[in-house]
Amino acid sequence: MVALPQEMSFIDHGTGGAPEIMVAKRGPLPAPAPDELLIRVLATGVNRPDIQQRLGNYPPPPGASPVMGLECAGEVVAVGAAVTRYKPGDRVCALTNGGAYAEYCVAPETQALLWPKGYDALRAAALPETYFTVWANLFGHGRLAKGETVLVHGGTSGIGVTAIKLAKEFGARVFATAGSAEKVAACLKFGADAAIDYKAEDFQDAVKRLTEGKGVDVILDMVGADYFQRNLRSLALDGRLVFIAFLGGFEAAKADLRPIMIKRLTVTGSTMRPRTTAQKAALAKDLAEKVWPALEAGRCGPEIFATFPLSGIVEAHRLMESSQHIGKIMLQVAE
Repeated sequence: MVALPQEMSFIDHGTGGAPEIMVAKRGPLPAPAPDELLIRVLATGVNRPDIQQRLGNYPPPPGASPVMGLECAGEVVAVGAAVTRYKPGDRVCALTNGGAYAEYCVAPETQALLWPKGYDALRAAALPETYFTVWANLFGHGRLAKGETVLVHGGTSGIGVTAIKLAKEFGARVFATAGSAEKVAACLKFGADAAIDYKAEDFQDAVKRLTEGKGVDVILDMVGADYFQRNLRSLALDGRLVFIAFLGGFEAAKADLRPIMIKRLTVTGSTMRPRTTAQKAALAKDLAEKVWPALEAGRCGPEIFATFPLSGIVEAHRLMESSQHIGKIMLQVAE
């Protein structure tokens, strides 16, 4: 057993605020609970919830690390007394409950998966947050089935790219929205059957045209209030609207709710962090059985747009907030 250091570097965001509030600090390594792994972090991803946590709007659940970072890939260096699935030396990627903006973090063993064959740390670390989220929402709450049509808003975000690729992998017809000609082209490159520049054309009109008036079966939305009415109008009979964020606001004023009844619509949504360990374990099991084989075959993998060292966290958050990226923003923590 390699001796572990007493301290590690991590990113502290203090009481919250602008990206510049984040600084590197030193502190003790976290101790794994009986069901947890201690992971030496090689890479981690930057995600929208990290921005919200930095701003003070997405607090960690009770008992979780106050350090930001919801996913990582690295080497298991210690295990809790009840761990049976992994051992020190295993290379895993994990959906964490927090703490991945650090040299070491803990995660429940049931939220960890071995790196897909052929993946390195960066690609493995780009998987957990978006793949767990898309699987839970698009295929769980959204019940997307083979042969159905889905509209993915924000098609070039980390979530959007993952949704396009997984929906295509499992036999759906995919439309995506994006905010520029470059991003529209990227959506098509990633497999979307059609991509809509929402700055040039109302997506509601485009959906009507593309579906010959029928509408789509599922919409994965991260915009919220600004799109609510048009989303309802864009859904087909028995359609499902799934919210994963509210970047355009969470209060839909004077909404006409009649389409929900007339078309028997389902409006739902979720966040990942408050789910129980058992619920996240079920998602990990599904991913291992149904998605990991496709990743190992070279299909539906993540798209990495930019990589920063951990010391570049301020620039990484600025890029995320600019929405200029196409795919994932990553942090290289160690070699």
